[in-house]
Amino acid sequence: MLNLKSLIMERLQFKTTIDAPRERVWEVLWGSDTYPQWTSAFAEGSNVETDWTKGSRVLFVDGKGNGMISVIEENIPNELMSFKHLGVMENGKENFEIAKERGWVNAIENYTLKSQADKTELTIDQDIEEEYRDSFSEMWPKALTKLKALAENKVAEEAVGDNIHARGLS
Repeated sequence: MLNLKSLIMERLQFKTTIDAPRERVWEVLWGSDTYPQWTSAFAEGSNVETDWTKGSRVLFVDGKGNGMISVIEENIPNELMSFKHLGVMENGKENFEIAKERGWVNAIENYTLKSQADKTELTIDQDIEEEYRDSFSEMWPKALTKLKALAENKVAEEAVGDNIHARGLS
């Protein structure tokens, strides 16, 4: 039976300004060493399998065989990376039907980088099912904090420690 709530898609947008040039931010976003670090905010063991060329298949996986199957819609280095989501990986097996059933096949996720003097404005636009809006609204700021720390050559743990201290939890 279809869950009608899951058929409602919306576009979330997240922005941050990073004290680093676009080339550095791009490198941290898609680098084999840094990608798993900032995406750990979504799932520990996050990784990506692709060759990063336009039209190529992408597997966003969590180390347990779960994740997303996507394609690179656009790749303009240091400016725009766009993914179209097609299906999911469940325990290492591909499932394209769930995306169709739930109404999010062809959902888009864009990463846009714009120079602002010697800084970079990073904008993430993501189509998301309504039922996941709240969890992604919590995870994206954490991921962007890690990304920003990596791009600015800070230790991510220090940035997280500062946030914890600021809330009085340390």
